[in-house]
Amino acid sequence: MSTLPVVFETDTVTRAPVESLFGRDLVSIADYTSAELRTILHRAHALKREQRARRAHRLLEGRTLAMIFEKPSLRTRCTFETGMTQLGGHAIDLAQQHMQMGTRESVPDVAHNLERWVDVIMARVFSHQTVIELAANSKVPVINGLSDFCHPCQIMADLQTIEEHRGRLTSLKIAYVGDGNNVTNSLIFAAGVLGLDLHVGAPQGYQPTGPVLERARAMALHTDGEIVVHDDPVAAVDGADVVYTDSWVSMGQEAESAERMKVFPPYQVNAALLAHARADAIVMHCLPAHRGLEITDEVMDGPHSVVFDQSENRLHTQKAILTLLLGV
Repeated sequence: MSTLPVVFETDTVTRAPVESLFGRDLVSIADYTSAELRTILHRAHALKREQRARRAHRLLEGRTLAMIFEKPSLRTRCTFETGMTQLGGHAIDLAQQHMQMGTRESVPDVAHNLERWVDVIMARVFSHQTVIELAANSKVPVINGLSDFCHPCQIMADLQTIEEHRGRLTSLKIAYVGDGNNVTNSLIFAAGVLGLDLHVGAPQGYQPTGPVLERARAMALHTDGEIVVHDDPVAAVDGADVVYTDSWVSMGQEAESAERMKVFPPYQVNAALLAHARADAIVMHCLPAHRGLEITDEVMDGPHSVVFDQSENRLHTQKAILTLLLGV
């Protein structure tokens, strides 16, 4: 269990009025301002303190969350459902085999039905377009629990974890090593919005796409952020304060597995690669981890790892998001 520092960067930087988040969707981190993201983080730290102290914080009494799952889930389902329970509300698990969204009922029709019954919708889906359509057709907030394009809830938990262990987000070198996937995209957007120093180490053909980098770098011009992409994992990790990795094969990419296994081994986060980071660097992984592939047991179970702190913080940041989008 990590020790929470007394002061976080979010306690000293500008935050948005909580009213500015009321009724909003969370489709992508790129849709939020720096002050709004810091408002979420500030609330997440506060709710974590309440939970650790075992103080009741039933802020969503009588509210209901609909959870749409097209993909399997451990962390997303457990943290959203547990979060709603701790907040005094209720969560409904809408598995794809029951809903058959997109076949039995169209995405807009699902949204129009749910908005009549529930207060907020979370969707963990394959296509990012599904989240966009849900948000466009729902009068209640829609939260992206994961799509093929981005994973905003995960990155908010990651930011909370970095603040807990390093006391700040800025003036740190953050290295991401591996596939340029949905997690990478959201991390890049966070770097642009918050002004972070992010270095991505990924092989050619698997690097973040041009439009993602262009949008994030345009935002970074106003926040003093830096986003650099390397072919060489050592260059990405050199002197890093944070070393982050993820699966080399995401859900839906299983057919590419054999080819990816030929390309990614040099990007494994192991003791040799970690030796290029700072001596007090923290290691992150959004899970599930494929031990012995993108990360070794030695590193994941070692003293630098904060992987399970990240996992826990999904609960706290998502509770923050739920309360703020519902105006509490």
